[in-house]
Amino acid sequence: MKILDIVAHPHLAQSNVNRIWMKRLNQEENITVHDLYSTYPNGIIDVNKEQQLLSEHDRIIFQFPMYWYSSPSLLKEWQDVVLTYGWAYGSNGTKLRGKDFILAISIGGSEANYQAGGSNQFSVSELVKPFQATANLTGMRFLPVFKKLGVRLFSSEEIQQSAEELVKYLKAEH
Repeated sequence: MKILDIVAHPHLAQSNVNRIWMKRLNQEENITVHDLYSTYPNGIIDVNKEQQLLSEHDRIIFQFPMYWYSSPSLLKEWQDVVLTYGWAYGSNGTKLRGKDFILAISIGGSEANYQAGGSNQFSVSELVKPFQATANLTGMRFLPVFKKLGVRLFSSEEIQQSAEELVKYLKAEH
């Protein structure tokens, strides 16, 4: 299985978790790591290149830190311009149909914050519903989210352990 890890972090050099996750995933033979912010520093996305990458892989990963209860803006822009009618959805838009789709999300806040009655009032599963809807529209199989909460307090060892867990999760049969 060929896996495409699309990383969207606008400040990856300062990231503790996503930078280590990306570095670890880069060591895997069947995982292509694609950093959107370094590939498109001007924000202008090469749609044909991105669609070709998607076509070449069986499992698509969006890796990002939770930003304002969603993804960083370049990933949203990527979705808007790459997942086009007639290619990703619509009567002839079948290019993603049958592929697996996983979110790999790092979240600074604790699990207690992300639930009914918590400070954010919503669970992570509720907040990622738009991504699930995207998977449904494009015919991808939305797999359970890989999420790590409370990452601001992770030690170096916990970050490395989470990277190993991510590799195992992305390569597992679901």
